[in-house]
Amino acid sequence: MIQTDILDRLAVLQKLAKRRRSQIYLVGGFLRDRVLGRPLSGKADFDFTVSSGALALARAFAKAVRGAFVLLDREAGCARVARKTPDGILTFDFADFRADDLAGDLRGRDFTINTLALDFGNSDLAALGGPAGILKAAQAHPLARRDLKARVLRMAAAATFVDDPLRILRAYSLKAQLGFRIEPATLKRMKKDLPGLRDVSPERVREELFKVLDSAGAASTLRAMDSAGVLTAVVPQLLVMRGVKQGGYHHLDVWKHTLETVAQFEKLISSLQSDPALAQDLAAYFDAEVAGGHSRRALVKLACLLHDIGKPDTRKKEPEGRTSFHGHEHVGRRIARIVGKQLLLSTRERYALEDMVMLHLRPGYLSNFKRPSDKAVYRFLREAGEEAVSVLLLSLADQYATRGPLTTDYDVRHHEEIAFPLVRAFFARKKEKPFVRFINGHDLIRELKLMPGPAFAGILKAVEEAQHLGKVKTRAEALELARKQVMK
Repeated sequence: MIQTDILDRLAVLQKLAKRRRSQIYLVGGFLRDRVLGRPLSGKADFDFTVSSGALALARAFAKAVRGAFVLLDREAGCARVARKTPDGILTFDFADFRADDLAGDLRGRDFTINTLALDFGNSDLAALGGPAGILKAAQAHPLARRDLKARVLRMAAAATFVDDPLRILRAYSLKAQLGFRIEPATLKRMKKDLPGLRDVSPERVREELFKVLDSAGAASTLRAMDSAGVLTAVVPQLLVMRGVKQGGYHHLDVWKHTLETVAQFEKLISSLQSDPALAQDLAAYFDAEVAGGHSRRALVKLACLLHDIGKPDTRKKEPEGRTSFHGHEHVGRRIARIVGKQLLLSTRERYALEDMVMLHLRPGYLSNFKRPSDKAVYRFLREAGEEAVSVLLLSLADQYATRGPLTTDYDVRHHEEIAFPLVRAFFARKKEKPFVRFINGHDLIRELKLMPGPAFAGILKAVEEAQHLGKVKTRAEALELARKQVMK
């Protein structure tokens, strides 16, 4: 069922197209998803191919629906119209035929399942919500219907990946999102044309990678990408982890452990669905956009991939024979920063990614104690900030992926006994009234006659920690503690 507001906008476009006598077809993902019965979200995307005049039609449509017009490629006649709704953003992409006619245009598309094309100008819009009507009326690649039924990803033509090497990555993002398998001849051609991926812009690569990471089946897709050489083509830094042996706590080398950590993270999130209240909090937390349309879920899986990337540079054989990786979290943070810049992540995303990698050992350190002190817990939550839950669950996934002879069931259980209450405490605090400091910098100037300077941050930090821990309960006590800090 298509929402009324979407149908209204499509009706506007249909009238415009008829008035201009434009030959226009609705193609690609929207039709594919309707045939597959996938839910239609508020962020629906529509792709239209037009015999000619796509830019003029897009401008007229943007004006009619009060949407934003974005020129994508003047030479290829590509434009986008975006319209914000209460449920999200509707995106309408327009492009001139890529060939002399529709059949040629469809041959130039990526995969057979994306070649469904409906004569939009003469379509019954109400029928767009049902797969039967679409399959009956749509033109498509000869194998499209069969491949949709068999859940197969097949290239639309031999030149698919030469025409646009990003389609190699798109095959995996579709595999992750739809649960389809890549047909053998297509996979063979992807491997052959893989060098072309180097010439694709980082922004386009990042978006397809994040679609994989945001999916529920990222772990298996990442393994498939690794097997084909695609994953390290996207993030070359990952190569250093391959074959690096670890100590007695581990049963896998660093790279295999890394891939297993992603799998364990997904299993962990799935297992926590049995607690409805916690599941709701986790869904909101991981669905949240960090920046650039990217969810925290995708970012923490990238952190899973990078959490031990500092180990190869810090691996050391100790005199007693054990293997150590002291400081690998610091090295890992630096490499994560490089990867983040390489993928052109926003500053906010990079900082969050670096924090996850840097702090992934901290929950394990807390579990070294039978009961960590309130001060240690407070400092962890303060330093981890909004990424505290990400760090805690990453650390648990890391633990679950560590099953060497020195790892015991007690270690795992105790790690859980520390981590899960902290996850719940994080969400409980988010629902409390905002924390209000007893004193601030103005009080230090006014009450203690101090001159502003670098020492202020340390004084206020100490007072705030004491207030959080219940050691300071009034403004007067806060000022007294500040005086003592000044005397140190």
